[in-house]
Amino acid sequence: MALSDFTSWFDQPLSKLYYNEDHESWRHMYRRFVDKEIAPNLDDWEDQGIFPRELYPKAAQLGVLQMGYPEEYGGVPDTDHFFSIISAQEQARSGGGGVNSSLITHTIGMPPIVNLGTEEMKAKIIPGIVSGEKISALAITEPSGGSDVAALQTTAKREGDHYIVNGSKMFITSGTRADFFTVAVRTGGLGRSGISLLLIEKDTPGFTATSLKKMGWHSSDTAALYFNDCKVPVENLIGKENEGFSIIVGNFNAERLGLAAMANALAMVCMDESVAWARERKTFGKRLIDHQVIRHKFVEMAKRISATQAFIEKTAWQMENESMPITELSMVKLMAAETMEFCAREAVQVFGGSGFMHGNKVERIYREVRVYAIGGGSEEIMRELAAKQMAF
Repeated sequence: MALSDFTSWFDQPLSKLYYNEDHESWRHMYRRFVDKEIAPNLDDWEDQGIFPRELYPKAAQLGVLQMGYPEEYGGVPDTDHFFSIISAQEQARSGGGGVNSSLITHTIGMPPIVNLGTEEMKAKIIPGIVSGEKISALAITEPSGGSDVAALQTTAKREGDHYIVNGSKMFITSGTRADFFTVAVRTGGLGRSGISLLLIEKDTPGFTATSLKKMGWHSSDTAALYFNDCKVPVENLIGKENEGFSIIVGNFNAERLGLAAMANALAMVCMDESVAWARERKTFGKRLIDHQVIRHKFVEMAKRISATQAFIEKTAWQMENESMPITELSMVKLMAAETMEFCAREAVQVFGGSGFMHGNKVERIYREVRVYAIGGGSEEIMRELAAKQMAF
């Protein structure tokens, strides 16, 4: 990636080390989709606190929802993690991550079903989700704790051919309108060895959801879930009973790469927007960008973004060609959140008072910083996980 005569991060050519013509074609296709279906509407959706459900089948028509899923159920299996990185970048161009977070919740809700669900379960669930007719969500976090999955308290007690589920989940993306939930429950004793995953459908008696208001991601559907004596058929067990913890941990890996890609892409937007502003804004008789102190801010942004993007792409390559790079995934997710935080702060500073005003991209991204530092594993958890993997 050459940064000479910088205009925009999103006009830079893709690295031939990792990307090919198919990736380039996908970049252009998805850019047109975002420019037509998302970018013109994002401000309204943020104000409304939701985006139309009709966006799901539109995304499916392009192929967004099918990537990486079995062909026999309507998916497109021959895609790699670099397609997801490109998708995150093109989504970020619209100036926020809320739509993306809800539009692709199937990428965290459905993998356990694809990998360990029964054939009957797969046939029932996957086709509707990849076509955009149905929505999948993952429900792990609870009011009593987020990253400490081993301490979850929602119970599922077996009674005959059903589990009786009681408890609650918090901060669940697509929580009010998902049709299928992959839910972590306690079927055994304390700790990680007593955790299982259940598929719970929205219309299950005793299940309710309440929408939540947030600092950022306003257009993303986020909810608290409540289970009150919900009867869930035993055949809805995903994998084996009391072996859900390892499934959850594995599920976090791809999510962390996606969060890293989105965070760094939003950092790119911050730099693009502030460079464009600085080229037009005049202070003390000259353009803002002609002040050395402002130019140095952009160099520091570019340095961090470039290093983070290189780390993201290297980690994606490892996921495709080597064993799962757990240490790198922890560090790259952490690094990307820090890069986004720095670039969002500096972009708002360049914009000055205008950066504090509702309705521009850098203000929105500034409000979204913390979700990337917390979601998918907090900064503190990422550091400790990396340290354990490195045997410190």
